[in-house]
Amino acid sequence: MKDNYIQLGKSNVLTLKIKTDTGEFTGETLTFDLDDPDLLLKYQDLIEKDKKNYQTTRNKILIIEKQQDHKGKKLLSSNEEAKIRATSEFFKEEQKIFDMFLGEGGTAKLLNGRKFSWTTMAEIKKIILEQIAPYLEKTMDLITEQVKEEYGNIFDDKDEVLK
Repeated sequence: MKDNYIQLGKSNVLTLKIKTDTGEFTGETLTFDLDDPDLLLKYQDLIEKDKKNYQTTRNKILIIEKQQDHKGKKLLSSNEEAKIRATSEFFKEEQKIFDMFLGEGGTAKLLNGRKFSWTTMAEIKKIILEQIAPYLEKTMDLITEQVKEEYGNIFDDKDEVLK
């Protein structure tokens, strides 16, 4: 019996190789299918959820600052401890938000053993904005053009696709 093979054409994929802080390739990559319209929705969710998480944490800290502070036998006062816990929760939520866009474990790949902190969070945001986001705008235009070519202008409410 003869084996038959089928294969789809090459897709529009962006692959980013991850390096250590010393510039060595880790063997890990992040891959984004730029033809996937859900990628644009994930990016939008990333932006919205990041803003919401920041605002929620900011509100928690404002509430903590208005509470009476108690200094006991511990190193930290009650308010200091509550602020640190709120910040820790913020980072955990940010990592989840980034993973929704980068893919499961994507943030950990980028961290390469480092802790998620203000510095690493800023670095990851910069990577997303500078190395991935520019492709997303081009992708939306490309997807729109491809759909128009194949199916006509389904984005124009004047056209009646199904008559």
